[in-house]
Amino acid sequence: MSEGTELFTIGQLARRTGLQVRTIRFWSDIGLLPPAERSGGGYRLYDAEAVARLDLLRTLRELGFGLDVVREVLCRTTTVAQVAETHVSALDAEIRTLRLRRAVLRTVAKRGSTIEETLLMHKLARLSAQERQQIIDDFVDCVFAGVDPDDPAARIASGMRQVNTELPDDPSPEQVDAWIELAELAGDEDFRRRAREMVVAGRDAPPSGPDFDHGAVMEHVGRALREGVTPESAEGKAVLDLVVAPETPAEQRVRLLGQMETFTDARVERYWQLLGIINDRPPFPSAVPVFEWLIAALKADIGS
Repeated sequence: MSEGTELFTIGQLARRTGLQVRTIRFWSDIGLLPPAERSGGGYRLYDAEAVARLDLLRTLRELGFGLDVVREVLCRTTTVAQVAETHVSALDAEIRTLRLRRAVLRTVAKRGSTIEETLLMHKLARLSAQERQQIIDDFVDCVFAGVDPDDPAARIASGMRQVNTELPDDPSPEQVDAWIELAELAGDEDFRRRAREMVVAGRDAPPSGPDFDHGAVMEHVGRALREGVTPESAEGKAVLDLVVAPETPAEQRVRLLGQMETFTDARVERYWQLLGIINDRPPFPSAVPVFEWLIAALKADIGS
């Protein structure tokens, strides 16, 4: 080192850089800021290069880099660009987590959730996309076990698996709510049994008997519901005749009634509605109340 080189004590470095003395001393102690030499009294002295090194050290630390990473950069074993790329990915993940946490807290506040519900929401929010998909796959595998791949029910199973398990960066409270409800539904043993019953019934006894126009059912029965027509009334019988031909034999009416009772379930429909919310699809009108009305009208007609 030349005689003209200016040297600084730790105190002088602190004044030049605005850093605290104890911070500079710590970085020097762990080898991130080696002194240029020592004074006759044993004090550490630093040159102008130490000032530039301190600026880099402070910048890296303010960007959130750990001391081990900072050491690698200073030792040239990695580049700032490589470290920055890694940290961008980590920060993106952290931002997604924070946004999801905000959505969960917003949902907790809106719902007035209990401690148990809050714990469940937090657990579901922390699950990875793969873990969320596993919840759905376990449910579908249980419900559709033994179904032939060529069976039409297999297509339904495929549709029931199609859920956007990667929650958006800023999920809406409705999407958080939907995921919580869907996970609870998929894990409900009674719901699993009911869904399995529908699958087995559809596989072993394909729908038969009189056909009716689904669109006509939604139109005529839907209007009856809106107008408050009761299924057991004369007006209800007139609506029934619009969708089930009056000349339909009694045994076919009984068969049709059994089929509708088997395949009409509000929770199954809710499953599809929740998938729609999570996947950001347009909502669809509920058909269950319409068919529940039709079931009641058929029962009244058969019993009369």
